[in-house]
Amino acid sequence: MCHKFGIILLLSTVGAIWAQQQPYYLQQCPRDEAAINECLRDSGNKLVHYLQKGIPELDIYEIEPVVIDEIGIVLGSGPDGYRALFRNIQAFGVSNITVTNVRSDLDSLQFQLTCEIPRIRVKAQYRSTGVLILVKASGAGDYWGEYEGVKAKIYFKAMANEGADGRTYLTTDSVKMDFNVKDIQMGVDNIANGNSVIQAALNLFINSNSQELLKEMKPALRTKLTLVIRNFMDRLFAKIPLDEWINLN
Repeated sequence: MCHKFGIILLLSTVGAIWAQQQPYYLQQCPRDEAAINECLRDSGNKLVHYLQKGIPELDIYEIEPVVIDEIGIVLGSGPDGYRALFRNIQAFGVSNITVTNVRSDLDSLQFQLTCEIPRIRVKAQYRSTGVLILVKASGAGDYWGEYEGVKAKIYFKAMANEGADGRTYLTTDSVKMDFNVKDIQMGVDNIANGNSVIQAALNLFINSNSQELLKEMKPALRTKLTLVIRNFMDRLFAKIPLDEWINLN
């Protein structure tokens, strides 16, 4: 009887250890203030590496394209002011992100990530109205963009909550982000009415004023990206307990 009890106890202990074994896709970091930020940076990049391939244990199989429903821009005022609406925006290359720096405060659960992405390709459907460089630019078609040298800063504050399994999990309390792009090329194709003059005028204006256009798009784009980032973070935090991110002992 004692022998059987010993075997059961041993198997239960091994099972408990196995259940809390550190996952292959994440590096656990010490609470040591001198090492935590560098470790979190490396752990984040390790997680990104496996996310690119998909992590079935987290129910994540694909992370691209990143999809944004729509954003709009307005240039000028009055009845002839140029307005454009971009829908079904799909971004590729975001998964090549590298975390270059982390700043953290574990007591308040505040974090700031500095990230770089070499190149993002974007495609969308667009519709526009109004006048652009003396040409009536009302129409619809396909938008494309190549964004190179993307740098971003992401700030978030988290809250700790006890899960059903008794372990501590994080949820985002607030998220902010900003970004800049070193070089941009973009344009439109397949204009609905097939007007080559409008298409040439639009592409000339877009590529001559790409940074200014990005500046106009940025507030709406930043709002949408912040929501995408927050939802993705909460998706990860719901699956990964805090003690797998950081050694709490």
